[in-house]
Amino acid sequence: MRPVLPQWSGTLAAKAAAFITVMCCALAALLGVLVHVQVTNQTVGQARDQALQRLAQATRRYEAGDTLWRGAGVDPPELPGQLRELAVDGDRGTMVADRQGRPAMWAAGPVDGGRALAVAVDYSQQARTIEGLDRAIVWSSGLAIGATLLVGAFAVTRVTRRLHTTARVARRISAGDLDARVNDPRTGPRTKASPQDEVAAVAAALDSMAASLQGKLLAEQRFTADVAHELRTPLTGLHAAAELLPPGRPTELVRDRVAALRTLTEDLLEISRLDTGRERLELDTERLGPLAERAVRAVGSGTEVRVVRDVSVETDRRRLERVLGNLVVNAHKHGRAPVVLTVDGPVVTVRDHGDGFPEYLVAHGPQRFRTEGGTRGHGLGLTIARGQAEVLGARLEFANAPEGGAVATLRLAAE
Repeated sequence: MRPVLPQWSGTLAAKAAAFITVMCCALAALLGVLVHVQVTNQTVGQARDQALQRLAQATRRYEAGDTLWRGAGVDPPELPGQLRELAVDGDRGTMVADRQGRPAMWAAGPVDGGRALAVAVDYSQQARTIEGLDRAIVWSSGLAIGATLLVGAFAVTRVTRRLHTTARVARRISAGDLDARVNDPRTGPRTKASPQDEVAAVAAALDSMAASLQGKLLAEQRFTADVAHELRTPLTGLHAAAELLPPGRPTELVRDRVAALRTLTEDLLEISRLDTGRERLELDTERLGPLAERAVRAVGSGTEVRVVRDVSVETDRRRLERVLGNLVVNAHKHGRAPVVLTVDGPVVTVRDHGDGFPEYLVAHGPQRFRTEGGTRGHGLGLTIARGQAEVLGARLEFANAPEGGAVATLRLAAE
């Protein structure tokens, strides 16, 4: 089982802080060890040279039969055993060890009779110097690490703040706010004095993409509205002319196609109004159960209406009936009976028992004029239903039932 990490552990700031901390600690440890080793070697070397000089002087005095000074003697009891063995074997050597409870640099060499002549030089000052140096290294390393962390955190926070701003603008654009821009101050012309960094380059690319996308969508909206308006006038005349045709099967076919074309034109006009975001609500308090029954009767389909729990909602009755009507028509057109509309509090579901929604629709929502393999096309009905639901402040979701069939769920805000 993988451990659950805190949310901040995967952020860029946390990773940068961890990297800076590790590198500072490693660098401080390396420099501390180098300084410690260098100073210790120098201090020990000086003490060793002094002890060996004292040993040479003591050896000459011993061989001349003179009295040895204090700190020198033959086989002193405090002489380390390892150094004693080295001297008895005929070699000279030095070692740091305690003498009368204080650190001393011992030097020993052989004398006649298989004994060891030893001298001890006080090493307390050198030991205190090394200890003080080690403390200074630890404190200075801690201060250096702390200062580096503060500076690094400040620099990284500035970068991550700009990245968060860019991500927030990207989410706004995804939600439909095409006027959102990053406007990073560093996205201006590149100069030697103010070069454009990578974050600014990303922000500039996002702003450019948003502007391009907004231009294309506005052009598409204008084109859709213009086409719908241009078609409306000749269609009105075509409809009037179709009504004057003599009764018969050809006339019925013509009238049916003219009606379908008029419906498509009205749908295009409605989509263009939804795209512009200029729709205004006419709110009123409505009982959801009776409103759903009216919407089903208006489309003239054999849909079963089940009211599990009725509630009052503050909504635009015309738009809500439009949403429910489109969902019911789509279920009958592209699904199979029985089609059931269920009201359960502020949640309305429309379910059929056909092949279900295509995968792209469940994942990404309805797309204009797209069909899936020619077996289930939703035209503009579901697109209009979702657009009107957004105007109402409701959420429209599409899913497939486990046992088969498409399920559209509309979630309203209860009063």
